Amino acid sequence: MSEITVKVVKSRIGCTPAQKRILDALGLRRREMVKTLPDNAAVRGMIAKVSHLVVEVAK
Repeated sequence: MSEITVKVVKSRIGCTPAQKRILDALGLRRREMVKTLPDNAAVRGMIAKVSHLVVEVAK
């Protein structure tokens, strides 16, 4: 199973409540936090919703 690694690069202060819930669901709670997640359509969709706050880290 493939995986994707994402990193939070911007603060969640000023985000909408929905975006905060998405970050919580991804397990990303602090700035500069890195998390490895399964690479599937659901996770890709959540990342797309907060794409201005996170970046994909190269392996």
